[in-house]
Amino acid sequence: MWNLNFITREDLKKHIKNTISTYERTLDGIDLNKFNSNIVDPIKMVFDSKVYRKSFEEVIKDELVRQRDKTNSNAIGYFHQNMFKYIKNCEVPDEGFDVIYTKYDGNKIYIEMKNKHNTMNSSSSQKTYMRMQNKIIEDDTAECFLVEAIAKNSQNIIWKVSLDGERFENEKIRRVSMDKFYEIVTGDKDAFYKICEELPILIDEIINENKALQVGTDTVISELKDKNPDLLKALYLLAFNEYEGFKELK
Repeated sequence: MWNLNFITREDLKKHIKNTISTYERTLDGIDLNKFNSNIVDPIKMVFDSKVYRKSFEEVIKDELVRQRDKTNSNAIGYFHQNMFKYIKNCEVPDEGFDVIYTKYDGNKIYIEMKNKHNTMNSSSSQKTYMRMQNKIIEDDTAECFLVEAIAKNSQNIIWKVSLDGERFENEKIRRVSMDKFYEIVTGDKDAFYKICEELPILIDEIINENKALQVGTDTVISELKDKNPDLLKALYLLAFNEYEGFKELK
């Protein structure tokens, strides 16, 4: 029985399917060129290997996971933001704020979304806060929310920041956890929980319907061994092949 009255099963499944499609880029096998497209740091790999007592093969596999995870984190951002395309009175603009919610009195809430509470540094926080300040100056009926998918607490609180050593707070600029935001826009305090409950069911369904969703074979380690059977030397050659001294490793 479907118990989400703010989104249909078909729309949620469609949205999950679109999110999974952004994962497909990371399903392809990773070759050496792709692996090193941003120049892998062999010095870090030496430290990681020795400190964590891992082989270089294990450290390389960890880096492959990290590279995929970076892309997939963007996919999860897409999931959270674009969900609101399917929810009444919500809009996902092409630029500017991530979501705009129109309340029943016609006033608007402008939302900036973050996956985690700690993903913004001080400079980014200040810039976001100042943009929200400008919005409520421009429209004195507006509110602005920083909505965090993974907040420290379930919360809807005033966002207090420090700008150039001066503390600022405004009742209309708030930090809101994802569960509380869903409650505001749907009227259902358990709305976010219900979404999370359906996620694994629908993801399994979509994957079972698309047998082409398979992880490709990574060739990074075999290609590195072709350069040099000693993986550390091969990693050094990858980054430092033109540096003095390293040429002798070839």
